[in-house]
Amino acid sequence: MTVQSEDRSRPESRHASSRPPAQPLDRVEAAASDLLHAAKPRLRGWLHLGTAPLALIAGVVLVWLAPTAAARFASAIYAISAVLLFSTSATYHVGRWSRRTAAALRRADHSNIYLIIAGTYTPFVLLVLDGPLRTAMLALIWGCAAAGVLFKMFWLTAPRWLSTVLYLALGWVALLFLPDLVRGVDTAPLVLVLVGGVLYSLGALVYALKRPDPAPRWFGFHEIFHVLTIAAFVCQYIAVFFVVRTTG
Repeated sequence: MTVQSEDRSRPESRHASSRPPAQPLDRVEAAASDLLHAAKPRLRGWLHLGTAPLALIAGVVLVWLAPTAAARFASAIYAISAVLLFSTSATYHVGRWSRRTAAALRRADHSNIYLIIAGTYTPFVLLVLDGPLRTAMLALIWGCAAAGVLFKMFWLTAPRWLSTVLYLALGWVALLFLPDLVRGVDTAPLVLVLVGGVLYSLGALVYALKRPDPAPRWFGFHEIFHVLTIAAFVCQYIAVFFVVRTTG
């Protein structure tokens, strides 16, 4: 028996020969993923990565200090939506993913914007409003959030302007029950909620316009968007904390 025949008879040789060659499409996809990752600003996702554990700790504290079962439930909904927002965003933006995984994470990332809006409203609606108005507002807010999630699941490539309009529309639905909030919430948390809404809205505009883009290699327009979302979250977390502690 020749040496070549002996090599072919070895199990490892047969295994190597039966291994399918790398597909050209796989190589192209991997190269595209590398190029996309290299093109991102170097701080992309790291701000949300640092915020995610802080949001978790803040959420646990909020639930722990909530005085009633309703307040704990509302706090948990808010905390979960916040942790999902920052952790999913960090996972999507920091990691290097295949095309299919990146698309799934992007859907989740964009969908979480609807969830954080509804999650932020929940403590106010559940603890400040009552009767049919509370039920109607919860149904409206979470119904719109569910529709937004489905919208992102099935139309990931929707124009930025359309996504921005939908985010802003859900974000400012509170104007429908602003008089009731004014009667039931102290001035300080109400102002913080409005400031947070303005910051979220500015972030949405930066996301839609891709401007300003000060340092594309390190800190671009998307990082400004993330900074504004973090600042908005801090403002509204303080407002939620006040409402949970005083009206829960």
